[in-house]
Amino acid sequence: MFLKIDGSYGEGGGQILRTALSLSSILKKSVEIENIRKNRKKPGLKAQHLTCVNACRIITDAIISGNEMDSTRLRFEPAGLKGGEYAFDVAEKSGSAGAVSLILQAILLPLFHAENKSHIVLSGGTHVLWSPPIHYIQQVFLPTIKRMGCHAVLNLEKWGWYPIGKGKIDISVTPSEKFSSLDLTDRGRLVKISGISAVSNLPLNIAERQRNRGWNLLREKGIAADMEIINAPSIGKGTFFFILVEFENAIAGFSSLGAIGKKAEKVAEEACQDFFQYLDSGAAIDEHLADQIIPYIALTKGTSIFTVSKVSQHLLTNIWAVKQFLPIEIKMEGELGDKGKVEISGLKP
Repeated sequence: MFLKIDGSYGEGGGQILRTALSLSSILKKSVEIENIRKNRKKPGLKAQHLTCVNACRIITDAIISGNEMDSTRLRFEPAGLKGGEYAFDVAEKSGSAGAVSLILQAILLPLFHAENKSHIVLSGGTHVLWSPPIHYIQQVFLPTIKRMGCHAVLNLEKWGWYPIGKGKIDISVTPSEKFSSLDLTDRGRLVKISGISAVSNLPLNIAERQRNRGWNLLREKGIAADMEIINAPSIGKGTFFFILVEFENAIAGFSSLGAIGKKAEKVAEEACQDFFQYLDSGAAIDEHLADQIIPYIALTKGTSIFTVSKVSQHLLTNIWAVKQFLPIEIKMEGELGDKGKVEISGLKP
């Protein structure tokens, strides 16, 4: 019996695919996903999605059909999870700067449920559009799920930019017998703000201009920040600006990428604007963390609750996807685009 999932629901992108594969792998529920990425300009599986599919197939010994480029329908029958040594390259089948962070979204949660430790090497885009940059995963996402009992250590070895990619990370994962619930309603006192301004194979003064503009915008709000300049190792070219915000009870991150014709000052302004919106909201977590932690919280026993600076379509979509697999209760406050509050009554003890 296959659980049927409509991949066109909500934002209709790759998120439903990744969440479905992840929960299918853990729960050993065979799944059939239709209309994959139907709402995208070019529907179906692309290089990074196909890498997610094949990575989940390998770690679960799954029987699978539809795992080919541009496929809009996939059948996935997992056998059993196994930790170990793995290496996955987004560009293995087709040249791509597909995001390695999105590969992690599919395989990391299952590997926390494996019996043995895992070590994974991922190659592809580390800092690319429409995906969490590796610094966000390393400094915001992983510390947050560590509070739940999920321990992983990530190292960035080489940066990968669009369109070449070819970045490289490695991550070590320690299985967890159970996840603890989370209360992220009050972020507490502001402890520290820091960040980086990075370039690869471009003049270092671009990074300096990004940093200086960021500094000035923060100072106008009465905020001091430590900001590091990085000349990042990569075969490609790119620029990146990242702000890490640490409160007593929560962590948040905000970033922007450079592009041809985009001023360095604009890069810093985009990240700062997102940070200020979060700061003004009073919420504990930022909009990008909210949807990423939903599958983790859903597998805990007890009740978790968090406030989020902005309700996104990604959050609503991931809530829907999780409820297709698990008999849990989720209460949602807040409209799309506004501050929100989410309460999840997880698995029964």
